[in-house]
Amino acid sequence: MSNFDKSFEATRLAMLAKQYPGIVKANGEVVFCAEDNEDRLSGTRWKVEDNIFEQATESGFKVHLIELLDNFIEYRGKCAEFPKKEGIVRFGNGQINVDWLPDGSTELS
Repeated sequence: MSNFDKSFEATRLAMLAKQYPGIVKANGEVVFCAEDNEDRLSGTRWKVEDNIFEQATESGFKVHLIELLDNFIEYRGKCAEFPKKEGIVRFGNGQINVDWLPDGSTELS
């Protein structure tokens, strides 16, 4: 795979937001990182409002977001798109987006 589709991540995150509108109305962020030697998600840290973490877990949002992040990391690896190892997903006011950060930028690395 050589051509990176810039809309791949935004489209899937928008679909997730439509599936879980109650979760993405609340403010939150998920810091994530991938394995050094493999294009796979290795850790996340959640900062969310009050009971949203529990709702995110029970509703399936958490699992779906983690699966998406793993897919994004793998896709970026196959396309040689950088950065690809660390980032932050932010959500609130019905919106969700991902900001990719240089390797070593998060406390998870």
